[in-house]
Amino acid sequence: MAFTAQDVKALREKTGIGMMDCKKAMEESNGDMEGAIEYLRKKGLAASAKKADRIATEGIVESYIHPGGRVGVIVEVNSETDFVARTEGFQRMVKEIAMHIAAADPAPRFVTKEEVTGDFLETEKRIATEMALATGKPANIVEKIVEGKMNSIFKEVCLLEQPFIMNGDMTVQQYLSQKTAEIGEKLSIRRFTKYVLGEGLQKRNEDFAAEVAAQVASK
Repeated sequence: MAFTAQDVKALREKTGIGMMDCKKAMEESNGDMEGAIEYLRKKGLAASAKKADRIATEGIVESYIHPGGRVGVIVEVNSETDFVARTEGFQRMVKEIAMHIAAADPAPRFVTKEEVTGDFLETEKRIATEMALATGKPANIVEKIVEGKMNSIFKEVCLLEQPFIMNGDMTVQQYLSQKTAEIGEKLSIRRFTKYVLGEGLQKRNEDFAAEVAAQVASK
């Protein structure tokens, strides 16, 4: 039985599992939705889907400062109970997520795809179009270049869509789903902030002495 991208999307919405795992499940089940869900459960992935409608209001706010003090991250990750939030396994998971945010290149700007604003997408499309036009390629090729860029934008800017820095074979969403199944509670990343030393500041001319000498000489 054949299946479409919409079928994969429907499976993802029903289970909360990552797109690649859902696609694999549909392939293994020959496009059968129930068979795909059963496949995910056998893999231990769909256990987290049963918790999708629960509310996670506990958790911790964790910080990570990269050695050298030039990059810092603050992230809030929620669990259902304070008991889980105080466990070593949960705290280690949050620390690893903070480390991912610190190291990820490009740096994530949103947690989920749903958080990406229309203004941001419009700006990215305009930049992609201008860059593609600058190559001098035909209009149909430019259109494909822009389309490819926009298709990949979510993987670049959404934390949950990025390849997990600790294990490139899974996304951050898949890592979170795995931990949800292991811990037995709904877990969610609510928000984060990344600080980079000097970001947004105008760099000072380091050769200050030479600059002063040049000014004196011009008088």
